[in-house]
Amino acid sequence: MSLTRIAFIGFGVVGQGLAEILVEQKEELSERYGFNFQVVAISDTMKGSVYDENGLHLQKILDIVKATGKINDYPEGIKGWDSQKTITETNANLIVEVSWTDIKTGEPAISHVKSAIKCYKHIVMTNKGPIALAVRELLAMAANNGVQVRFEGTVLSGTPAINLGLNNLAGVQISKVAGIVNGTTNYILTEMEKGLDYTSALKQAQELGYAEADPTADVEGFDALGKIVILANVVMNANLTKDEVSCQGITKITPQDIETAKQEGNRWKLIASAEIQSDGSVKAAVKPEKLPLEHPLAAVSGPINALTYTTKHLGEVTIIGPGAGRAATGYALLTDILDIHRTITRP
Repeated sequence: MSLTRIAFIGFGVVGQGLAEILVEQKEELSERYGFNFQVVAISDTMKGSVYDENGLHLQKILDIVKATGKINDYPEGIKGWDSQKTITETNANLIVEVSWTDIKTGEPAISHVKSAIKCYKHIVMTNKGPIALAVRELLAMAANNGVQVRFEGTVLSGTPAINLGLNNLAGVQISKVAGIVNGTTNYILTEMEKGLDYTSALKQAQELGYAEADPTADVEGFDALGKIVILANVVMNANLTKDEVSCQGITKITPQDIETAKQEGNRWKLIASAEIQSDGSVKAAVKPEKLPLEHPLAAVSGPINALTYTTKHLGEVTIIGPGAGRAATGYALLTDILDIHRTITRP
């Protein structure tokens, strides 16, 4: 029986979401998919760390973190290892990288990924930084070392945007991808159409947990920027950097803009797009657009995301689903983990 030994790097909302799923579905994962696992290590800069080569009691960890916020309160195991030591010196053979995202430098996540690859360990992540900034380098390193790097959850969380483009739409000749890839801004625009001004809609989004206390990454379009770079480079084989993508958020959209769009039969959406040009290059952008109400993306409201692939053989293919959230992002990680398991155990 093959055994996947997992180490978590980061144990915030997303990491705990995956942990809850692993606890709840452990028997099903074994019986249906032949996937057997132990979580042997967790390292989080705020909550502490613990390592036990024989496996941690994951439900006990979750209970302790909920009660005290401190992994170090777990009664067994080795404490005090930082993320790098947890990656390189534990007996884990799969790393779950769910530390914080820095779209400007990609660190410390890029270093985490490189360390895992050098130690011949597979890695799954929801962290956009490494994939937006260094995907070609990281995938080449992984291929050389015979390990896999998976990152489905970096774009639409549990809604399979990357797998759809790479696998299900293989061979259909994708010429364009465009969509709503940030739920926070989509929620704000939806509420503005109902009559709120921008400030009130943002405050409501923050109260509901859709927007951070500092919403800059969302409302200025930087989160969407990272996601469209990933889609362009991974699905469309581009070689874009984030600085080559024009980016405009929603902060300048006024109630009058919303009302004018209504009168025209249109609706504002923050659209991230990438399109193959006549010379074979790929041009990408993030900007607010007025869409006609009959457009598939115009009907997507609230914190929901949607993505449309324009193809030669199928025309337009649109996928709609949650783009964030504890369980949804946890399932994205699980999908990648199971995919790695299938490929390495396949006869």
